[in-house]
Amino acid sequence: MQVFIQPSYGTPEARRYGAATLDRPVPFAGAAPADVERLTALHPDGSARFWGATEKHDKRMATVRTGDVVLLTGGKHVRAAAEVGHSFRDPAFARSLWRPAPGKCVWSNVYSLRSYRVLDVPYEAIWALPGFTAGDNFMGLRFLDPAKSSAILALLG
Repeated sequence: MQVFIQPSYGTPEARRYGAATLDRPVPFAGAAPADVERLTALHPDGSARFWGATEKHDKRMATVRTGDVVLLTGGKHVRAAAEVGHSFRDPAFARSLWRPAPGKCVWSNVYSLRSYRVLDVPYEAIWALPGFTAGDNFMGLRFLDPAKSSAILALLG
């Protein structure tokens, strides 16, 4: 299992995207048929929470699997944690989910979320863990090594 940190609440645009796909589950019938099949197996009610990453993260996102854990951050807090359901690449589906402004970067990588938990953990609590650095604002998508993953999962329970 991998643990990764992804900004998701720090900018007005991210908060708008979060309101669309993190605050509540959304239908996924518009995804590609193979992805709908996998999503339905993981989310039988036909809807899920989603988040994503840009194409510059394609290589790392290709390693994300069901059961990996994502920490969603913003405002110097871990705002939520979830288990990854299905991770896939579908820019058209991403555009339908987040409706970016013309010319804005579209996420090509999309992943569904299971066991979504709202949190309010200040970065200071993370910085106090072994291996973390005080003042690190966790900018951008970041995959944690096994020691940091274990420490943060223990903190979050």
